Amino acid sequence: MIHFGREVTGHLETVLRREWLVTNGIGGYAMGAVGGARTRRYHSLLTASLQPPTRRTVMVGSLDAWVEINGRRSPLVTHEWAAGVVLPDGYRHLESFTLDGAIPTFTWSLGDVQLVQRIWMAHGQNTTYITYTYTRGSSNIRLLLKPLCTYRDHHKVTKGGFRVDINPVTSPWVEGRALAVQVYPERAHGPAQPFRILANQGKFEPGPEWWWSFHLAREEDSGLDDQEDLFAAGTLVADVKPGATLAMAFTAAATDPVPWKEAYEGEQQRQIRLVGRADATDAPDWIRQLVLAADQFIVTRDIEGETGTSILAGYPWFSDWGRDAMIALPGLTLVTGRYEDGARILRTFARYVDHGMLPNRFPDAGDAPEYNTVDAALWYFQAAYAYYQACGQSHPLIRELYPALLDILNWYQKGTRFSIHQDPEDGLLYAGEGGTQLTWMDVKIDDWVVTPRVGKPVEINALWYNALRITAELASALGNDADAARFTQDADRVYASFNDRFWYSGGYLYDVVDSPDGDDPTLRPNQIFAVSLPFPLLESEHARAVVSICAGELVTSYGLRSLPPDENDYVGHYGGDRVQRDVSYHQGTAWSWLLGPFVSAHYRAYGDARAAFSYLEPLADHLRDHGLGTISEIFDADPSHAPRGCVAQAWSVGEVLRAWHALRPMLQPDSPGHPNGCA
Repeated sequence: MIHFGREVTGHLETVLRREWLVTNGIGGYAMGAVGGARTRRYHSLLTASLQPPTRRTVMVGSLDAWVEINGRRSPLVTHEWAAGVVLPDGYRHLESFTLDGAIPTFTWSLGDVQLVQRIWMAHGQNTTYITYTYTRGSSNIRLLLKPLCTYRDHHKVTKGGFRVDINPVTSPWVEGRALAVQVYPERAHGPAQPFRILANQGKFEPGPEWWWSFHLAREEDSGLDDQEDLFAAGTLVADVKPGATLAMAFTAAATDPVPWKEAYEGEQQRQIRLVGRADATDAPDWIRQLVLAADQFIVTRDIEGETGTSILAGYPWFSDWGRDAMIALPGLTLVTGRYEDGARILRTFARYVDHGMLPNRFPDAGDAPEYNTVDAALWYFQAAYAYYQACGQSHPLIRELYPALLDILNWYQKGTRFSIHQDPEDGLLYAGEGGTQLTWMDVKIDDWVVTPRVGKPVEINALWYNALRITAELASALGNDADAARFTQDADRVYASFNDRFWYSGGYLYDVVDSPDGDDPTLRPNQIFAVSLPFPLLESEHARAVVSICAGELVTSYGLRSLPPDENDYVGHYGGDRVQRDVSYHQGTAWSWLLGPFVSAHYRAYGDARAAFSYLEPLADHLRDHGLGTISEIFDADPSHAPRGCVAQAWSVGEVLRAWHALRPMLQPDSPGHPNGCA
């Protein structure tokens, strides 16, 4: 449980930098700053996924909330306006904030009146619940709530003026009389999908009006359009007695959501089951919190009329990416005991293998997937092997996936898109051509590839070697002796070539060999995978040297720098407009997901589990900042390593969970580990 009081809530800056997130398992979400003011275009109380997990559409942006006590009105909301004013300043009445499991809980205090507000989503539905419970006080109070709405793609901002129809309807949502409203925003292309606003008590007074020029401070920091208009759908006026709860639901579902109390208790029990399934009850509190964070990334995906499963790369703006999904899968699904989800994700991506490649990303609009990545398919071997290790060679999924693994290897050996091919001279994997960015360092600004890495990148060849070893082992387990012998021979050759070609006289590994500009000795974290992956490429002395130089030059409290500070291209702060941000993305910026492989490499090199785990422990403090209860995408390379980018990133959470789980037997020797629940 994450909790803080007025030492945080009493200061506007601190409550606006901390953000909460709730999700629904199909790509929809709600999120906002603890202080209430919307600072991003993504902040909303209902962003519905209309084609799971894509077509994410903002419907309810905010809730203008006021409480009337003995005739005096006070705000329970904060707005920031383009004119440069913050009005009202309801955050001053926020006594405390608690992340109860994964449910944001706000305690408002005004004299003897105390109200507890909760926000959560129905799992599997585009429905958000908000409740206000009158927990303390002697006076009857009145709540006045104005839903501030829009209808747009979640990447855009609303400029007001389009038509809105508000139609009061009745709904048997709860016992007694319920209230609902249907909203039909229209643009030139016609009416949009309606959504409804429901309440369990009170009177709804329709009165649509546009509210103009909200200021989005985070968008301004990023050099983007920082103003938005919303329309008030009307006002809910409800008299609330001590001990009573006013509940609202915002829903894009065609059917009525279940009553709030049943929904709340159901979500609490679901979260308890998630922690129990992960067998994390004796784990550190922050690890248990990450088990709940892991759940936010696992989503359903429509596949030609069938339901598959995928992983969203990060909230709020990423869709599902092949590389990110495969890196995150072991931590998000296997460590948490969600074997069925892991199997479905592997099956889902197997259906998209094309010319031996996995999609780099699925566009958010639901368009055809993009295949501009060399390593997504190689990470697929890692995910499949992790499943094999967790579930055993007799699991039918292993035989089912084996043809896809063979297909990938065969295409990579003979050659596929973007000059990806095995070099017949040394067996190493070559990838890339002018104007392409195929590795995880993939920034491209117009026609400029910031870190092209064309040639034979170090982590790509570590993954290539592991793919060969993994396939050889799986072939042997499945009785395919010819394949096992073939891929073992290929792997032996790669091992020899790698050690011959990649060791740099400076005492670490080249980042790329055989690039158009020659071998690249730039010190980068990519070399850590030569030590961290299941089949390492370096012997003890060289392995310790790589871990040591990465620890000394690249490790920060929250991740590994992508470039050391003494490099000319180093950028210590991630910020500014799009070009400034993109330039720094892999030129210093620290990445939290890289702590996972670093910790694995450190333990392999030195055998000290406590020392290795100590590199993860600062993240326990980070869970109380930026994205609450989860791990951010990136951090400034310079101290104090401020969090940046997505507030919640799948591979950040997944790799920390995976690394912790790998160390757990040494840290907690009596821990039984969760029972095998493979589907």
